Amino acid sequence: MSTHIGANKEDIANRVIMSGDPLRVKYITEKYLDNYKLINEVRGMLGYTGYYKGERITVMAHGMGIPSAGIYTYELFNDYDVDYIIRLGTAGSYDANFNVNDLAIVKDSYSDSVYENNLDGSDYETIESSKKINDKIKEIAKEKNINIKEARVYSADNFYTKDDITDEMREEHGCSLVEMESFAIFSNARVFKKEASCILTISDSFITHEELSSEEREKKLDEMIELGLDTIISL
Repeated sequence: MSTHIGANKEDIANRVIMSGDPLRVKYITEKYLDNYKLINEVRGMLGYTGYYKGERITVMAHGMGIPSAGIYTYELFNDYDVDYIIRLGTAGSYDANFNVNDLAIVKDSYSDSVYENNLDGSDYETIESSKKINDKIKEIAKEKNINIKEARVYSADNFYTKDDITDEMREEHGCSLVEMESFAIFSNARVFKKEASCILTISDSFITHEELSSEEREKKLDEMIELGLDTIISL
């Protein structure tokens, strides 16, 4: 049992699907897992362990933002010996090549956060995700005839900003998308020599100004969810 996760070590599988929203975690569990049990509800951050196509996995929430995702993935890697984490999330698009409802693999994550420096004194601004997991995601996406592209994301500390940073992130830092968690997850994976990746559904476009509703973000992401689940059990 860790500081923020009320599970015994044996309750958590070494392969974990994560999402920011506890209700999305509950939805994934109830729709896709068999013989599952609730293994965490501390602070409402729901986690379940069960079986998907006969393989034991854990599905758990990590909350919003780099600090929250950093806490939960740090403890999963360090205290529970988790080897693989795939985040299933949503993102905004700075790039006309990524439209609402498109799927993306996060190839690497850029951030101006101090998370990495405070974690172990490193000064990385960009952290790569797991090539091993990404190659498997692409392989399974091809089998399922799912169109998915790789992208660099801006992993932001601020949801609201005083200025429009679309051009800066796209042109100066090469970021096609924006989300708020992958930088911490990849940083923790680097420190603990584990594997982590992230699949995103585009929920908002800064180009077309389209967006998904809150209900759609919670319950209409099945293509991404199934791709993530099929990938995690193949690792």
